[in-house]
Amino acid sequence: MRTIKLGSTTLEVPVIAVGCMRINSLDKKEAERFVQTALDQGANFFDHADIYGGGNCEEIFAEAIQMNDDIREKLILQSKCGISKGMFDFSKEHILESVDGILKRLKTDYLDILLLHRPDALVEPEEVAEAFDILENSGKVRHFGVSNHNPMQIQLLKKSVKQPIVANQLQLSITNATMISSGINVNMENDSAVNRDGSVLDYCRLNNITIQPWSPFQYGFFQGVFLGNDKFPELNRKIDEIAAKYEVSNTTVALAWILRHPARMQPVTGTMNIERLKDCCKASDVHLTRQEWYEIYRAAGNVLP
Repeated sequence: MRTIKLGSTTLEVPVIAVGCMRINSLDKKEAERFVQTALDQGANFFDHADIYGGGNCEEIFAEAIQMNDDIREKLILQSKCGISKGMFDFSKEHILESVDGILKRLKTDYLDILLLHRPDALVEPEEVAEAFDILENSGKVRHFGVSNHNPMQIQLLKKSVKQPIVANQLQLSITNATMISSGINVNMENDSAVNRDGSVLDYCRLNNITIQPWSPFQYGFFQGVFLGNDKFPELNRKIDEIAAKYEVSNTTVALAWILRHPARMQPVTGTMNIERLKDCCKASDVHLTRQEWYEIYRAAGNVLP
């Protein structure tokens, strides 16, 4: 598995992150086979959140991988906090309490990365800074990041937070590519020119923040996958054509499209299917040409000015 440096750190991470949001859909044996398959593929970066399965997903993962000190050192564990019972909460108390719960469920003493989940409208950066300092000084969290944040929200946090923001988890797929499209259609009078995120893609590149695309196969907001979907005939024809050329699956090509972008992104998978996970990991070795990348982009209905 090819690796990249996470943000401004020296931490080498695989270019594919394994999302564990649905691991509670597997029984014990299936979960064990799933995590072992990921490790066999070199995908040792596992993404969690305290709300996934109400915390049950973290517990299932820890049992499936048979967590102990030797195994822990072979893993890179990331989790998220900040979503709480119909609201968002970045208070110092909530962050600290959430991390303690995460560590207990994962049966580990530390997280490699903690992300703040959806932006909290009532965030007080000073409180976040206090929480991060406590977590860093205690050794409970080694690196910090955010999820679904725009540039000014990150800048607001950085007003008080001294730790580097190393990752930003954002929705991105071939069919949900607004962060790319707005940069292509600058100053144009079309829908693709609308800047919905404050140029977060360029901001993250300028500030050494690794973008972690979530739902890389979804269209809309969890409306379904575009692969094999009759709603996207031209896109699927193009992806299948390129997949045949490289002798890989359409899944592999869809992720290779994200990895081809020079921002050095780290997409987060969501599948619990072992064969599909293997196909995701193969994207690490497929380098699309510039022409292929743009052909796929246009086949999805994205426009060039």
